[in-house]
Amino acid sequence: MPKIKSNRGAAKRFSSRSTGFKRGHAQKRHILTKKSAKRIRQLRGTTAVHDSDVREIKQLLPYG
Repeated sequence: MPKIKSNRGAAKRFSSRSTGFKRGHAQKRHILTKKSAKRIRQLRGTTAVHDSDVREIKQLLPYG
């Protein structure tokens, strides 16, 4: 039986950790001048994928 391919787009966006998956924040790439400093600061770092989305991520990343 061949190995299952991971979705490469998802592999670049999500990474596995013991409690689930982590992801980066959206809206931080461009057009930052109109966004407040508070909003940009809060988009730093990573956060956990919501519990309702974990099942879909597991299908995209079978070995993750």
